[in-house]
Amino acid sequence: MSTYIGFSTIGQTKKFTLSDIDLVIRDILNNFNIRKGEKLMNPNYGTIIWNLLFENFTEDVKSAMVKDIQTIAGNDPRVSLSNIIVTQFNKGIQLAITLTYIPTNQTANMLLSFYNENQQLFSTVTAA
Repeated sequence: MSTYIGFSTIGQTKKFTLSDIDLVIRDILNNFNIRKGEKLMNPNYGTIIWNLLFENFTEDVKSAMVKDIQTIAGNDPRVSLSNIIVTQFNKGIQLAITLTYIPTNQTANMLLSFYNENQQLFSTVTAA
């Protein structure tokens, strides 16, 4: 029996229902796909990382990104944030995030790559 059940068409061909850790991962990814302030009626939804892609990668910028990630994960009571690694690479920013899904104690490792060249987010998620 699933604890959480939701709906998503992203990356789905026939089955649009997501549950438990898959739903949480999709919800977190949705946050990272939107610039903070772009969502109608919810200006606090999204991330500031898109706005920081062209900034110099200083400790202050890195700290702002880490704080933003902590806020996004902290707003979801279904998960706890275990680890964050923020690195710069030649065409953007890469995040390595480890989340723990609280109801089943499952771990999800998320590798998110924000590309400043074409304003795209690529993600790889593994759940244990």
